[in-house]
Amino acid sequence: MKHLLTTLLLAAVATLPAFAAEDHKPKHGGIVVETKAGDMELVAKPELIVIHVSDHGKPMKLTSATGKVTVFNGNDKTEASLALVGDKLEAKGSFKVGAGTKVLADVALNGKPAVAARFALK
Repeated sequence: MKHLLTTLLLAAVATLPAFAAEDHKPKHGGIVVETKAGDMELVAKPELIVIHVSDHGKPMKLTSATGKVTVFNGNDKTEASLALVGDKLEAKGSFKVGAGTKVLADVALNGKPAVAARFALK
């Protein structure tokens, strides 16, 4: 009986990292980073930047959100305001995005202080 309990405990512990890794997988084809405010997934297109926010893999209900994104591509730097659109944040504009592009998002969610999220496009 003791051997069976030990085996079950070891199997349960071994699966924990798999569940944690599942929380941080992109669900919208973007790049996910973990922040104090939750996980943020960046989806960057030349005309639109979208940030999806989740908490342990589940979409976070956003009642208010403000922020801005700064897109760095070589010597080019573009800033745009983020607006809450449904359950995500969006910035519209003209962005140079591609491999090597870096994006800094400063976001305040649901009345909490702003957090910074740094993304690097591959």
